[in-house]
Amino acid sequence: MVNDFTRSVELGLRLAKRVYLGRERERERERGVWGPTRDGVAAMERCLGESWMLMPRGPMVYAVISDPEMVDNPDIPSYQPHVHGRCDPPGMIPLHMSEVGMEIECCLDTAFVEVSGRWRVHCVSGGACCSCRIAVPMGEQVRREKQMKFFFFFFFCFFGSILGVDVEVSTRSYSTQLAIVEEDGDTIKVAKARDGGLFRPDIFVLTIPQVEGGAHISVKVRWSKKLLYSAGQFSLCVPFSFPEFVNPAAKVISQTEKIELNINSGTSKELLCKKTSHPLKEIRRQAGQLGFLYEADVKAWSSTDFTFSYEISSHDSFGGFLLQSPLANDLDQREIFCFYLFPGNNKNKKVFKKDIVYLLDMSGSMQGKPLENVKHALFSALFELSPEDSFTIIGFNEEIHMFSSSLEVANFETIEKAIQWASENLVARGGTNILLPLTQALDILHSSSESVPLIFLVTDGAVEDERQICNVLKRHVTNKGTISPRISTFGIGAYCNHYFLKMLSVIGRGCYDAAWELDSIEARLRRLFATASSVTVANITIDTLDHLNEVEVYPSCIPDLLSGIPLIVSGRYQGNFPGTLRASGLLEDNSSFETNLTVQKAKGISLDKVVARQQIEHLTSQAWYLESKQLEDEVAKLSVQNGLPSEYTRFLLIQRDTGNRNSELYGLQRVLSKINLQKEVEPKGPKITVLQSLGFGFGNAAATAENTTPGFGETKMYDQGTNALVKAASRFCDCCCCMCVIQTCSAVNNQCAIVLTQLCSALSCFGCLSCCAEVCCDF
Repeated sequence: MVNDFTRSVELGLRLAKRVYLGRERERERERGVWGPTRDGVAAMERCLGESWMLMPRGPMVYAVISDPEMVDNPDIPSYQPHVHGRCDPPGMIPLHMSEVGMEIECCLDTAFVEVSGRWRVHCVSGGACCSCRIAVPMGEQVRREKQMKFFFFFFFCFFGSILGVDVEVSTRSYSTQLAIVEEDGDTIKVAKARDGGLFRPDIFVLTIPQVEGGAHISVKVRWSKKLLYSAGQFSLCVPFSFPEFVNPAAKVISQTEKIELNINSGTSKELLCKKTSHPLKEIRRQAGQLGFLYEADVKAWSSTDFTFSYEISSHDSFGGFLLQSPLANDLDQREIFCFYLFPGNNKNKKVFKKDIVYLLDMSGSMQGKPLENVKHALFSALFELSPEDSFTIIGFNEEIHMFSSSLEVANFETIEKAIQWASENLVARGGTNILLPLTQALDILHSSSESVPLIFLVTDGAVEDERQICNVLKRHVTNKGTISPRISTFGIGAYCNHYFLKMLSVIGRGCYDAAWELDSIEARLRRLFATASSVTVANITIDTLDHLNEVEVYPSCIPDLLSGIPLIVSGRYQGNFPGTLRASGLLEDNSSFETNLTVQKAKGISLDKVVARQQIEHLTSQAWYLESKQLEDEVAKLSVQNGLPSEYTRFLLIQRDTGNRNSELYGLQRVLSKINLQKEVEPKGPKITVLQSLGFGFGNAAATAENTTPGFGETKMYDQGTNALVKAASRFCDCCCCMCVIQTCSAVNNQCAIVLTQLCSALSCFGCLSCCAEVCCDF
């Protein structure tokens, strides 16, 4: 849980005050100065006062402290007040960072990020060992806007997918590797969440054991994420903000920050840089490509996330076709293609009129903030409708509750009535039935002809008849005329079946999104409503695809072109493409849309990675829908081959001795093999730990039936510990250090008091009292 994490970091920051930094640095700390121009003490106090500031806002490494007695400077041992007991849960002290750099490659709508850094265990005495916990945030950070005297926080988290971690410390190295883990006999032993896995959907953690005090730990972590597209611009935000107290204590250390950014849009259009958070220097410019570099000696590490936005210069929509041959070790030797269609930056482009049915889950598990956030998003979406649009609202639990049994024109009076109805009637209670409201919505939209029929399904649960629901929608879409109903889905929490919702959106040519945090529901749902409602070209088809051999398209039904996001479709094929292709569709005035697509070889772009991600997501939904073991095996092999996590693979943490060459080759020889941990015993080989699954899972129908509050993907960091400390308690120094013991014994007789007074005078010569007072007074 977040509370466990922040509580551990808060305790770690208090423990960090025990570290003696040297006479000169201690004088600076006494004056409130932590470095030449930095007030680190004040920064630490601000973090202790705001729990959200204790969450990592950039890649961080922490020393995990169970025994407070080991906390000390490994270079300058000092007197430390003795502490009895242990920290449970352990404290986490942020380590000093001595190097950091980042490389980003943007391909089409995906960014591949690699951050490397070097940290020192500055807070553990020489000869002692502790575990070090790596925390990697992969989503956008909390944005703050100050209004009057209050702070309002908005979450726009577009989570990434971890691709791998490499760690070097002392004479050991650690690396992650995807593998197909078989269970044979006894259940395999999986590391706990705090040792390796997703602590939150946007934070990956990994624990390295037995790191010596004073050792350096080098970390290289890779992940991918989608670029945000809005108003004709692509934008990227990478967590790259570090607190002041991770700056090294020694002034002589040279601190260099480096950021390298490469953009390959896959097009031949000119790219226009719009905004950037760091002073990037342009080092390369070609048609559809940009290269930037930022490198500087700094006194303090970056305190802001790295943000960058760019625009593809085009007023109207445009597209293209990219081709790439498979790699030699690719299991699928069919050719790779990727079709893209960008909406352009014409803000006056006309969109289809809309007939919308909002299907909102109002089961008992939605009680409280989940349902309130959904209603707020709904109210905002209603006011965005034009007078030409029509809508109705259906709330569902075990039954359905309709605002109107037919579509209502979206004028001001109707919207006001709808908001009042929703406020009074959308009350969380009962179970979950999705088939009944979906069938009702399809019946309502049956007569839509001049508008695009849209269904928005919002739910936090899983139901038993999900495959039947997909079949019902598939039959309806097949029998529909010109424009079939578009269905967009939104999942809340970890208990709904996200692959079922993805499958529905694929069949219905709509969009899918999810909220894994309570505070992100409203923002993400508003964006889904706005994006999926802005259809500019419908019923898109591409000639020649039907004439290719063994063609496979991801997704299988080509979605509409929306004004809010680019359309990217990929696949595999055998055969020959002509030099140009033609994409056609239907515009809002029922006229035809046609555009020529230039076919070209993909150069300098990781097209195989982009296509593999789409392929894995699509085939996983298909494997669930068809209950196909063959497709599951195909997904697992694709996952291992491309280093992309899936539902059917696990990350292994492989520990090797730096000087053992045979162990280094161990993983490479087993890239595509299945690993059975029960049968394989190799004492001389590397140590292997199976990490937590990084998949969504396929829902929890039992939790839905019991109306359990949506799980938001938070994993307990520790198995026990309700308060910050159990054995030592949160005020351990109040009871255990020398000054506090004296206070406790103040009621003894005069003779003993005289002896204690003389003892205090003697200890004061060594600075013991000031040290204890500094530690204890803050608890």
